[in-house]
Amino acid sequence: MLQKLIRNYDYSLLVTMLLLIAFGLIMVYSASSVWAVTVLQKTPSYLFVRQVAWSLIALPIAAAGLLIPYQVYKLVVKLLIFFSVLLLVMVYLFGHSANNAQSWFALGPFNIQPAEMVKIVLIFYLASVYSNKQKAIDDFKTSVLPPLIIVMLFFVLVAKQPDMGTAMILMAVSAIMVVCSGLRFRHLLFLVTVSTVFLAAVFFRFLSDNQSGRFTAAYDPFSVADTAGHQLINSYIAIASGGLTGKGLGNGIEKAGFLPEPHTDFIIAVIGEELGILGILFVVLCLAYLVLKGFVIAIRCKDVFGSLLAIGISSLLAIQTFVNLGAASGLVPVTGVTLPFISYGGSSLIVMIFAVSVLINISAFVNMKRSNNRQEGKRENVTSAY
Repeated sequence: MLQKLIRNYDYSLLVTMLLLIAFGLIMVYSASSVWAVTVLQKTPSYLFVRQVAWSLIALPIAAAGLLIPYQVYKLVVKLLIFFSVLLLVMVYLFGHSANNAQSWFALGPFNIQPAEMVKIVLIFYLASVYSNKQKAIDDFKTSVLPPLIIVMLFFVLVAKQPDMGTAMILMAVSAIMVVCSGLRFRHLLFLVTVSTVFLAAVFFRFLSDNQSGRFTAAYDPFSVADTAGHQLINSYIAIASGGLTGKGLGNGIEKAGFLPEPHTDFIIAVIGEELGILGILFVVLCLAYLVLKGFVIAIRCKDVFGSLLAIGISSLLAIQTFVNLGAASGLVPVTGVTLPFISYGGSSLIVMIFAVSVLINISAFVNMKRSNNRQEGKRENVTSAY
């Protein structure tokens, strides 16, 4: 069974993911070397070595995602939800604070961000619940509404850190999975209306001055050029100065004190400056391939749980990529969301590697099913010939 599973992997997904990881490591070294020396007072390779360590830690987790049949997660989803809520409560009470947010556990030299893990756990949960409720999906009160209470609980716990970027990603991924679960149009319309009112209340009532100021920084950065708009303006300069092919790997200027924390959510600006539009295009095309392949797998998967799981993982990749690139280009406010596989950050890297590994696992079962169907069709044709 294991050999058959491995033979049926979609290796194009695996190769694309490995290319992104390798490219990300190179760019983390390039983007963080000056920062590591001038700000952290460490060696130029300090953050690069840490990111390599996270990549090695991710190997057994990736192996689990590749080898454990995806149906197993349906059996342990309640346990995953319980531990996720527990971790979010604990990080709110005892977590490490940085950049005006209390989102991490400091474990020796490493920081763990539970909100990153919640992304994939919530996808497991919604895929499990809505696959179980397919026969009664038209019953809004018993089938559609109860899982959304868990979604709101996660949203509130993450937003309280505060981490509005991750909270909004959770809401967006959940919305896509709910839409794809097969609920009625009138139920969908009701949810859209309620969600719009709720999000409007959050934005206009509960956002801090620092968070609301990010809207000004995104849509009128030059009016706050010396404060909140500084990062976006320097991102513009970096991308524009790179042109088509860039200044060459390692030759960027903006990362040398002009672009704050260039190795995290604004790493695409460093890529644009050093490798040009072609470098940005490479990243975008690789991520787009993972997303589109994921949706193709979802369409081909006849198991509702597997299909919703593939939709959730693909949506997570797509939304997080959009939010990150949107922040670096001024389309959306800066939220601190990482670029999948590229930005520095161990928790994000591990979750993304695991998510795509699960997607590859789903693809193997889809391919095995399609192969079995073809063989059965051939046998039927041979039998009918006689």
